[in-house]
Amino acid sequence: MTNSYRLQGYFCSVKINGMKKIFSFLPLLLIVCSVSAQEAPEGLFIASKAPDFRAKDQNGTEVRLKDLLKEGKVVLIFYRGYWCPYCNRALSRLNDSLQLIKDKGATVVAITAEKPENIDSTVQRTKAEFPILHDEGLKIMKAYDVEFEVPVNTLTRYKNSGLDIEKNNGANGKYLPVPAVYIIDKEQTITFRFFETDYRKRPSVKDLLDKL
Repeated sequence: MTNSYRLQGYFCSVKINGMKKIFSFLPLLLIVCSVSAQEAPEGLFIASKAPDFRAKDQNGTEVRLKDLLKEGKVVLIFYRGYWCPYCNRALSRLNDSLQLIKDKGATVVAITAEKPENIDSTVQRTKAEFPILHDEGLKIMKAYDVEFEVPVNTLTRYKNSGLDIEKNNGANGKYLPVPAVYIIDKEQTITFRFFETDYRKRPSVKDLLDKL
């Protein structure tokens, strides 16, 4: 009989005759065909329960989602790093409109994989006055299903242009978030979702204000 094993878009075809050959060939088969492609993140959807989290912001203050929700809604932003001009532009626009968001009774919080010292660079570039949290161990990004492993060829391309993502992220390594945005209400329910794998696209401040 013939068994086919899918492997990242390719096929491993093995012709096996008799049970003895199955067992003798199995170790080699596992070596050749054990690698599986990472599932693409999908993010959380509207009406989902937003996972609670806690982490330290750029000032060393511990921030917890449940505590923020006691005061009102939360606008949760995931961004790639200080080196991303699209992220900086989006964060700057949010900061420019921060009072309008506060007037709606909401708090802005940003999450990133980059090291705390690099968050300082983000603050310098964007003038952000809202909390920016270092996601140690990618726990928050995994809970919200936005983290992905940057492909080797992309890492190399960035390095050739002077950006070392793994160095920038420290222990978080070669992982980045899809630049997603969520609005979470006081019941800890997601009421707005922007999830776009094209990192050049972000929701407008008006879109967020209309949903608050």
